[in-house]
Amino acid sequence: MSNSSSMPQFLLLAFADRRELQLLHFWLFLGISLAALLGNGLILSAVACDHHLHTPMGFFLLNLSLTDLGCICTTVPKAMHNSLWDTTIISYTGCAAQVFLLFFFVGAEFSLLTIMCYDRYVAICKPLHYGTLLGSRACAHMAAAAWATGFLYSLLHTANTFSLPLCHRNTVGQFFCEIPHILKLSCSHSGYRREIGLLLVSACLLFGCFVFIVFSYVQIFRAVLRIPSQQGQHKAFSTCLPHLAVVSLFLSTAFFSYLKPPFFSSPSLDLALSVLYSVVPPALNPLIYSLRNQEFKDALRKMMTGCFSGVIKCQFSGV
Repeated sequence: MSNSSSMPQFLLLAFADRRELQLLHFWLFLGISLAALLGNGLILSAVACDHHLHTPMGFFLLNLSLTDLGCICTTVPKAMHNSLWDTTIISYTGCAAQVFLLFFFVGAEFSLLTIMCYDRYVAICKPLHYGTLLGSRACAHMAAAAWATGFLYSLLHTANTFSLPLCHRNTVGQFFCEIPHILKLSCSHSGYRREIGLLLVSACLLFGCFVFIVFSYVQIFRAVLRIPSQQGQHKAFSTCLPHLAVVSLFLSTAFFSYLKPPFFSSPSLDLALSVLYSVVPPALNPLIYSLRNQEFKDALRKMMTGCFSGVIKCQFSGV
């Protein structure tokens, strides 16, 4: 038996045993991560450069893109490294850092999604109070609260999990360090129950945010359906549907991964579901927002046109 202080490293779950499949996973993850970096980078650039996007929703979307970049950079690089070099090792410190950063960014992201729902509710249901309720100072305070919530949430879970004595092997049944799989290595029943209690409290808080989002969208849709013109309804829906799609993608993958029945579990299924909720949403979120929001499409088109024109001018000036 060994405790956590004498366990220098963990072994992660490999995607495949065959070398060809390992390289395939490397290239697949490389493509997903580059798509996430490109998409979120374009969102960040568009919000920063276009004054039409200097709105509360644009500010919150900028923060959401930062959390997406954080999520993708926490898990994917190590998985790519292990697939490329045919290894499964991660250090104890690296594992703790992965847990902390992933919980930090995921907690901040869900907090931001809840705040963005409130933004849509005020914009559509209380438009006359929008400037008062969502001024620049209020937006900064809400964004800071979202990041602080993610930090405290992550610190609490990470400190509690890695204070438990670990004595049941050092193999983590996942391609990144995840708390439920680390808890299976613990030999402290009291600490295990304490962390399970924290996870249940977290689930209740997330469910409360989910209820708030559902209630807000019920009020939003009722208000939108009362708009007399079809063009006004379409414009209101176009600002809400991207956020609703991102929330649905985030919650459906995470809830199904953690709340699926025990008999419906296998290592390969758990691996696929973990990729769905930790890797896919950060890559798809920019696509969802850019395709459904006309303001972002216009800003991206303007930015691309400006960059292309700048390249053409540099080439002609060089000639």
